[in-house]
Amino acid sequence: MKKTNKTLLVAVLLFVLSLLLDRKIAIFLRMIKNPVFDLFFGWITDFTTLFIFFILATTLFLISNKNRRYAIPLWASFLSSVAISFILKLVVARARPVEFFYIINALDYSFPSMHAMIVFSALPILNKKFQKLKWVWLAFAFLVAFSRLYFGFHFLSDVVFGAFFGYFIGIFLVDK
Repeated sequence: MKKTNKTLLVAVLLFVLSLLLDRKIAIFLRMIKNPVFDLFFGWITDFTTLFIFFILATTLFLISNKNRRYAIPLWASFLSSVAISFILKLVVARARPVEFFYIINALDYSFPSMHAMIVFSALPILNKKFQKLKWVWLAFAFLVAFSRLYFGFHFLSDVVFGAFFGYFIGIFLVDK
């Protein structure tokens, strides 16, 4: 519990800091766009990639009888993240960064990042049984989160909040 309290404190501090940096980061990322990054992060940010990630992870869990019990928390983390982020998007109704730079109307709202919430909710569950791959899971989660910033779909604070909230969802579900 003590570790969770420290993690929560760090999450709150990083979220507050990210709020202060939102606009600067969004402007900076617009300046570094290039075709190679567009292609790479386009693949990473594609929702299908997330879905494949969950199918792969579920398959890994189902291969072994002793790991099967983690498949349900994994999918519960996915569904919880989708539901919670959708509700928060409607409540907060924050415009996406691209709406500040272009005259467009995005289909939904920015806060929180559903992609970040989903991938980070899986981390505690995946790390519980596949500790040797924890850096792979973490790298993938950070790439997904960064891709949302890179394309201007989210502010930094949207991604930070989504990542930490998702991570806490995963912790809650893996300990059940």
